[in-house]
Amino acid sequence: MYKIQANPTGTRNIEVSDAHLNTIEKYQLLRDLVDSNGIVNEDVLDKLRYNVRSLLESEAGKDKNLLDLCLDVIYNSNMKAFGLQKLADLYKNWKVKQPATCEDPLDVTD
Repeated sequence: MYKIQANPTGTRNIEVSDAHLNTIEKYQLLRDLVDSNGIVNEDVLDKLRYNVRSLLESEAGKDKNLLDLCLDVIYNSNMKAFGLQKLADLYKNWKVKQPATCEDPLDVTD
């Protein structure tokens, strides 16, 4: 379990689990979310929420892990742009530490 800081003063935190991070990876929720300026603001958070809402309305919406991610993290009352930036930083660090997986079906190195 990880904790991300949700505001600049550090008085609010959001708990993020490995399951949450795996769900972010599964649905590529942070991919191409931030514009080329690299600034995470409330508009970026709204964009994420709209993307997740559309997933929830689709067949993927039956995924309990996606629903848990929404309830626990994305739609958490403490989640603001600052928290989203910290979530993206956590995801980036977490992703680096994950074991490499072979996703290329043409890569046959047995």
